[in-house]
Amino acid sequence: MLSVFGQLIKFMRVYKKFWMAPLIFGLVALGGLLIAAQSTAIAPFIYMIF
Repeated sequence: MLSVFGQLIKFMRVYKKFWMAPLIFGLVALGGLLIAAQSTAIAPFIYMIF
């Protein structure tokens, strides 16, 4: 899993695609939020945000 992130960072450095970093961070954060939303203990706090 870490090698994928390493390759992604290397790709962004070589091809000067730094604009992709916030997009990737946002997608990872959204994925983490969706995983956390499945937990019944955390769900009420996430629903308060939205």
